[in-house]
Amino acid sequence: MELGFEEVLLFGGALLAAAAALSGVFRGTVLSVSVLSVGAGLLLAGTGVIEVSAEDDAVIYLIELALIVTLFSDGLLVERELLRLHWSAPVRALVVAMPLTLLFLALCAKLLFADLSWAEAFLLGAVLSPTDPVVTSAVVKTRGVPQSVRHTLNLESGLNDGLALPVVLFFIILASPGGDAGGEGLELLGEAGVGAVIGVALGVLAGRLTKHLPMGGISRRYDSIYALGVGLFAFGLAEVTFGNGFIAAFTCGIALAVAEHDIADDFEIFSENVSTILSVFTFFVFGALIVATGYGGTVGLLIVFTAFALLVARPLAVAISMLRVRLPGPHRAFIAWFGPKGVASMLFALLVLKSAVDERNLIFEVAAFVILASIIAHGLTDTVGARWIERKVRDG
Repeated sequence: MELGFEEVLLFGGALLAAAAALSGVFRGTVLSVSVLSVGAGLLLAGTGVIEVSAEDDAVIYLIELALIVTLFSDGLLVERELLRLHWSAPVRALVVAMPLTLLFLALCAKLLFADLSWAEAFLLGAVLSPTDPVVTSAVVKTRGVPQSVRHTLNLESGLNDGLALPVVLFFIILASPGGDAGGEGLELLGEAGVGAVIGVALGVLAGRLTKHLPMGGISRRYDSIYALGVGLFAFGLAEVTFGNGFIAAFTCGIALAVAEHDIADDFEIFSENVSTILSVFTFFVFGALIVATGYGGTVGLLIVFTAFALLVARPLAVAISMLRVRLPGPHRAFIAWFGPKGVASMLFALLVLKSAVDERNLIFEVAAFVILASIIAHGLTDTVGARWIERKVRDG
């Protein structure tokens, strides 16, 4: 059946309650909220209980909202990471590992899927290049994991969504029939620049304004609501003018945290709750979308590409980027494995599906199954991985 308002509340409420009720169980096992949500979507859609369409605007809006909140939260909370030590590893992960991952995925895609042009192959690589902070959250918050590892994964996953977005949009333009990579690329660059300016300006203004509000300023309990409101306002203002709203939300978070540190501290628990709610719905819908879209290509090629994306592209890129970085081998291996694909890649794949790219359906289908495999593989190994690295550190 199609999901109406009542059905959304029925299934959504049950899923949220189940995720919260089982959160203590998840903490000590290989299960996670993301795996539960995707599994529920797959089960209910596969049995015909629900029906979700990739063409439904509500699906796009849900994932866009999840990405906006994720980007803003990343920007707001990552500022504290920027003030810490261990710069070498996260910078190399962003500047070297992510582009190399994109390159390796593009080369593999072009080799395996003959229907893809070079631009489309690089578009698929760009869609799958960022890592997801939601799936890695259990690892990042485990205190037994070394600080340098947590810091690298947290800063990388927090920044690469915003960095990957312009690249995805550029390759969408390049891969579209008649796309002018020169003219439209400059327009894209201009939108990103305007979005960044709007985000920084609003973030700084909103942060400084808190010190000049009447009656003692914002009540502590409303700090987080104020912050989220500013982030959403930045996105909206950029979109209704000439800017890129996602870039605006991301840079607004960074600027607001720099201007007012207390807001970032108060926002952490609030953002975790909001992000969890949105991610539960997003992963659930995405699991249902996997069933709705299916896959019309050769299954063997899809399996090879998925295995390459998870087991070769990311680990090899991280290994190259971490050359001459003073990190123990187990730390590098841990960082190399935990590069899950999630909310950002979901939205990027849907952006491709809504575009004029010739092979948009193939790109979406391949990306969708890679994301699904990543959510399951990384969601099932976060607790095991955390225990493994703790044991390695304890054993010296």
